[in-house]
Amino acid sequence: MIEKIKYLLANQTAVFGGIFLISAVSLMTALIAQFIYNLEPCTLCLYQRVPYVITLLLGLIGMVTLYKHEWTRFSALFVLVAGIMFLSGGIIAFYHSGVEQHWWKSFLQGCAIDFDTGKSVNDLMALFESKPAVRCDEIPWADPFFGISMAGYNAILSFILAITCALSALCIIRKKNGLL
Repeated sequence: MIEKIKYLLANQTAVFGGIFLISAVSLMTALIAQFIYNLEPCTLCLYQRVPYVITLLLGLIGMVTLYKHEWTRFSALFVLVAGIMFLSGGIIAFYHSGVEQHWWKSFLQGCAIDFDTGKSVNDLMALFESKPAVRCDEIPWADPFFGISMAGYNAILSFILAITCALSALCIIRKKNGLL
């Protein structure tokens, strides 16, 4: 069983296809939640999408260049960079989960409503009407069974993907050196 997993992790076609597919599905899930289920994203939600866009592109580049022999030596590096992107996304998602659970306050301006006492009531009303406040410390959706928010699930998924990419990069290097 372990040998099959190592073989799969060293299979560059499967790895880059997986990176691309998981990134695409994750982004589509976020967009469906936003546009179909009207779950407006906060600033941290939007930041969590950036690593998936980068890994989507890395997966696509990896699949396209896989068949050009001169680029295959960089495949482990591409997978490692994808792992670093997943790790950064996991850190952002974990931070967002902490903000949602009120373990700490967000350092971002857009994640809290700023009630500047120097503003008039009309200025505040214009601010509310121009842009609805989507707070980072409120959970718009949580799993009804476990109570885990979307940011929590994203943190779990991102950390698992980061570890998987690191192991995959190692397996690709070992395969190229004839050790696998």
